[in-house]
Amino acid sequence: QVMQIVRDLAGYSYGRSDLVRRAMSKKKASVMEKERQNFIYGNKEENVPGCIARGISEKIANQIFDEMTDFAKYAFNKSHAAAYAVVAYQTAFLKYYYPVEFMAALMTSVIDFPNKVSEYIYHCRQMGIEILPPDINEGFADFSVTGTNIRYGMAAIKGLGRPVIETIVEEREKNGAFSHMKDMATRLSGKEMNKRTFESLIKAGALDSLPGTRRQKMSIYAQLLEGVNQERKNNFAGQLSLFDFATEETKAEYDITFPNVGEYEKGQLLSFEKEVLGIYISGHPLEEYEGMWKKNITHSTLDFTLDEEGNVKVKDGAIETIGGMIAGKTIKTTRTNSQMAFLTLEDLVGTVEVIVFPRDYENYRSLLTEERKVFIRGKVTSEEEKDAKLICQKIIPFEDVPRELWIRFPNKNEFVENEQKLYDLLSDCDGKDVICIYLEEEKAIKRLPKSRSCEANRELMAKLSEIFGEKNVRLKEMSIEKNV
Repeated sequence: QVMQIVRDLAGYSYGRSDLVRRAMSKKKASVMEKERQNFIYGNKEENVPGCIARGISEKIANQIFDEMTDFAKYAFNKSHAAAYAVVAYQTAFLKYYYPVEFMAALMTSVIDFPNKVSEYIYHCRQMGIEILPPDINEGFADFSVTGTNIRYGMAAIKGLGRPVIETIVEEREKNGAFSHMKDMATRLSGKEMNKRTFESLIKAGALDSLPGTRRQKMSIYAQLLEGVNQERKNNFAGQLSLFDFATEETKAEYDITFPNVGEYEKGQLLSFEKEVLGIYISGHPLEEYEGMWKKNITHSTLDFTLDEEGNVKVKDGAIETIGGMIAGKTIKTTRTNSQMAFLTLEDLVGTVEVIVFPRDYENYRSLLTEERKVFIRGKVTSEEEKDAKLICQKIIPFEDVPRELWIRFPNKNEFVENEQKLYDLLSDCDGKDVICIYLEEEKAIKRLPKSRSCEANRELMAKLSEIFGEKNVRLKEMSIEKNV
């Protein structure tokens, strides 16, 4: 109907009328406002007569265009609506009855877009579906189903092409699972496997099903590959060594063994996963802060990202609060020789760019270190067909968000008996978290003075729970002010 209106009333051509339809379907306000001028007054350059030239008054033409604009806010092509309804019904059915298979297929469809994969992984965890790391003994190029869990696709590993993955899967299916690193290196030697590929597989967790920790594997893989390649060259040349005459037991004694180096800390494991996969698999640096994060943000980074229709959920000019970890920082010098920063803030579902102008950069520069966890309040700035950004106005570190550590005692006498024991535990954990004592029998609350405040870290919480009972120890996270 819109196409017919602009053709019949304003003299648009068929092709020109389709451009109006497209602008309406994309809800591009600036384009529509420009089109209003063409519709009413015409455009000689584009061969559009316009309504006035065709005998329709300016007032009536404006009213008609207003109605079309209002209509465009909810209009949808009928043939598209029917097709979308069928697809919506089918996908809803699959997600409800086959959630694991559905989410695996969905993530495979966006395997080359880490931000979308990250969003769906978070959604999977909300659904109770565990995301397992890639695995050379179970995984494939795409995401696959393992029982009630989803196995990450090996095609997402940086530097690992599909031909290499096909070689791994073919060898595994033909000659059985790989039993250890040397077995894998030997069977895949000469088949596009190099040091870089091996390193990426280890960092992604794809060799976790083989003996040894990731740290142990990282410390020997280069030496192992060199040895296997040398053996292969010797065999190809027909050379014999003393090992050719040795028993299997003797060979085993001289085989490469793992050094006693233990495993990397969780933060390093996550860092490696991020490096080679673009996202975190076995956890997230922010997962322990999820409750506080949800409570204090007004939008997630996902709301700043263009959706399938080319729109963002946040509104240009709105004041919003986001939270996460500073994943990247670029410092620029302005024409006035002042410094400003462009931050990449990462939360549990994606990333967003934050602009910190010189005045705020000077105020908060000490907080702008990579991996620092912060809440940022600021003004949204968005342009058509681009991800929105946030202009920083205020930064609040996670550690400055007020928290209260509540400890419950049956009655006052019980508290007095255990008071010194409690103070001894708190003495080694200086911090800003307020201690609140609750006496159940008296229904009384006692907030300890600031001199008794602590940092309620995992170690302290574990000790308190062990001594006073897990159900009697709670950490209450307060809210920061969300609005300016």
